[in-house]
Amino acid sequence: MKTYKIMEKKWLWFGISFTIIAIGLVNIFLYGLNWGIDFTGGNILQYNIHESYNLQDVRDVLARFNLKDYDVKKAGDTGQELIIRTVLLTKEQQADITAALKQKWANLELIRAEKVDAVIGKELQRQAIIALIIANIGMLIYITFRFEFKSAVAAILALVHDVMMVISLYAILRIPIDSTFIAVILTIVGYSINDTIVVFDRIRENLRFMKKTPFNDVANLSIIQTIARSINTSLTTLITIIALFLFGGETIRDFTLALIVGIASGTYSSIFIASPLWAMWRQKPRAAKA
Repeated sequence: MKTYKIMEKKWLWFGISFTIIAIGLVNIFLYGLNWGIDFTGGNILQYNIHESYNLQDVRDVLARFNLKDYDVKKAGDTGQELIIRTVLLTKEQQADITAALKQKWANLELIRAEKVDAVIGKELQRQAIIALIIANIGMLIYITFRFEFKSAVAAILALVHDVMMVISLYAILRIPIDSTFIAVILTIVGYSINDTIVVFDRIRENLRFMKKTPFNDVANLSIIQTIARSINTSLTTLITIIALFLFGGETIRDFTLALIVGIASGTYSSIFIASPLWAMWRQKPRAAKA
């Protein structure tokens, strides 16, 4: 079986990831993250238009009001209802928006107007951080028990890499961070660790029969043996998500784009980040002995 020097090119893989993440961090430093309404507070306006409509027409109407942030989506069984999520509005602004929409659709009816408190966003942030910490501690213990502590640290750092990749995407493209961001991060963490475990498991199996072989060579062979499975699994998932991105409509486009980047990054990090990190730390004791 032909092998490739994946471990030997680790600084290339690290450099690619570092460059992308650095661009994202620079954007965060200069412009900050684009926090959505879930985290900043705002208003929810729900209308029944009583006829079919196009979301672009709604955006054209709202463009007159120079809103800093807003989101529109269809609702209702027949898709004739409209939900608008905006930054905090005064009652006069709400009335003006309703009047402008009513000029476009004469039968429009306001059926809900609520204020979303930013405290909800803070609670979501707190719960998400707690969930990630607990998940990472659990994975660290599990991987240490099944493999070794060095491999567990490498796997967790690969997860951090994937999360930073997605955050960089949000920062560079100025995608609003809302409650779906949490779902994206948790999904990617679960998907990425699965890929990493598959690669690590093959490395462990090969180490039993290749005890005198350098760890880099064992890791390279193991990656080649599992890369087809990893890529095929990711491609199957990505084809579905790409279809949703292209044809699922505006309301889930940002969500599916983040999933595409996250899943691709998870596959990449399992092969080109986690395994080289484990190899680096695993071989240090041998070098010291020599």
